[in-house]
Amino acid sequence: MTAFSTGGQSDPTVQPVPASVVEQVDAADTTLSNPKLAVISLGSNLGNRLETLQGAVDALEDTPGLRVKAVSPVYETEPWGVAPGSQPSYFNAVIVVRTTLPPSSLLERGQAVEEAFDRVREERWAPRTIDVDIVTYADVVSDDPVLTLPHPRAHERAFVLAPWHDIDPGAQLPGAGPVAELLAAVGREGVLPRPDLELRLPE
Repeated sequence: MTAFSTGGQSDPTVQPVPASVVEQVDAADTTLSNPKLAVISLGSNLGNRLETLQGAVDALEDTPGLRVKAVSPVYETEPWGVAPGSQPSYFNAVIVVRTTLPPSSLLERGQAVEEAFDRVREERWAPRTIDVDIVTYADVVSDDPVLTLPHPRAHERAFVLAPWHDIDPGAQLPGAGPVAELLAAVGREGVLPRPDLELRLPE
């Protein structure tokens, strides 16, 4: 990366970029120091659901210190915790990321993505444009009320377990056991694969 030159004269408005910065930018994906794997669940039941899910994936990929490494198939599911038919169905997916962000910063970034897509937090189980939940962060187990890890209800949610199992059949939910066994226990009722829909892994 160098400054432009015009007619043999350097453009005085363009300043050279220090070599050290160029090296950091060019090696962005390989300079993550001691990265951790985190699993993130995405869900949307308002607006253009697929477009919103893809937008969330792309926004997370654009986060410094975070790379999206895997994106699950899309599932259509009934809303959790409300009367059947009272809300539109959800599109759900799970992504695996590699990140140097601590859990608290990853949570802040997820909430910022929700806000960017006009997520409204007026009541529990309300419909939402996007839901970004940290399911696991490495092997961290924490009962911090701000961010409980792993997610306290992940073990009983097929809409998390099914797409997670698709991208990592050998996955383990810390403190709960193999995802395959947890999924077998809860079953797949109400969780419909949507092979006609696809989320892109950011390039």
